[in-house]
Amino acid sequence: MTAPLDGLLVADFSRVLAGPLATMTLADLGATVVKVERPGSGDDTRSWGPPWTAGSSAYFDGLNRSKYSLTLDLAADADLEAARELAARADVLVHNLRPAGMRGFGLDYETVAEINPAVVYCTVTGFGPDTDLPGYDFLVQAVGGLMSITGDPQGDPTKAGVALVDVLTAKDATIGILAALHKRERTGHGDHVQVNLLSSLLGSLVNQASGYLATGAPPGRMGNRHPSIAPYETLRCADRPIAVACGNDRQFGRLCAELGIAPVAGDPRFADNPSRVAHRDELVAALEQALAADTAANWEVRLTAAGVPAGLVGDIGDAIRRAGSYGLEPLVPLPGGGAQIRHPITWTRASVAQPADPPALGAHNGALRAWLSDTSGSPLPNVPREPAAGPAPDNG
Repeated sequence: MTAPLDGLLVADFSRVLAGPLATMTLADLGATVVKVERPGSGDDTRSWGPPWTAGSSAYFDGLNRSKYSLTLDLAADADLEAARELAARADVLVHNLRPAGMRGFGLDYETVAEINPAVVYCTVTGFGPDTDLPGYDFLVQAVGGLMSITGDPQGDPTKAGVALVDVLTAKDATIGILAALHKRERTGHGDHVQVNLLSSLLGSLVNQASGYLATGAPPGRMGNRHPSIAPYETLRCADRPIAVACGNDRQFGRLCAELGIAPVAGDPRFADNPSRVAHRDELVAALEQALAADTAANWEVRLTAAGVPAGLVGDIGDAIRRAGSYGLEPLVPLPGGGAQIRHPITWTRASVAQPADPPALGAHNGALRAWLSDTSGSPLPNVPREPAAGPAPDNG
């Protein structure tokens, strides 16, 4: 089986998270991704540590497997010409540099599309192409409303524990690129795909944004509680919390039966979901009184067997082990040693590409520069993808 995007060339002028995650996804899907980096320092995330890996940062490695690294100084004429040649040959170009900067280099969409009409050109910005502001995930979480609905209601607004807006934007960018590639199959023409962090965040607020638009009242922080469902939160057991997610009356009835408090399910205050939401505090008190009789681990076994969605609050290691216990094979080994989280999609008649190690800075300069200077139309050579721990050639 071949990977779905086998044979496509991606010119990756992006850095940090949203752009590199999108291009790594394309690499997982089989595309050849050439990552263009600044000589000397490379992508900012190469220095974002700890933790560190053998030759880079864990942050960088988690976003840049299976790519080639080419260092180019766009202020130097020869390097800029190489960048333009790469753009002219690419099926996809991704960047999250400021649009004005790309125009100054002659790498903006209009210029590239004039010589490469089939290119799918993806621009990632923080706040849209007309607002020349740097977009950092934490800032967008703050101004975009996510922090206002995250955290304890008695505490300060809180960011998510991962750069969630960047991740969401990366997925939007990938969706847009794939849609444009599909359209190109019919029309022969590429397109300009534009995504920005603020719009991706707003698009992900779903029920919370819909609730605001329906009522005009901004939702607030509720900790682990859900604004529209109960019980759908963490509940205290004898030793630690357990997450319980009852999405319908049937599951709630099973919960009460397994806890030995079946009459609670028939109490008018709790008979249906709107009533349970309206009387949440009384409901939680009744449930936690029963849950105090046993440990969270034991309750997870019992409730799961009874058909109640429930689980322990685990850490990332617990999550990886749990995924493995379900046969999901969450990890993929890298050729140079170690492992990363596996690409999450599987197919029946296709496969993801075999992963390669994240590249050392400029590891493929020689082969890529030679290919870009060759006007014979020869395909990109299958050059070795050296791991990040390997030597980092200079830009000569």
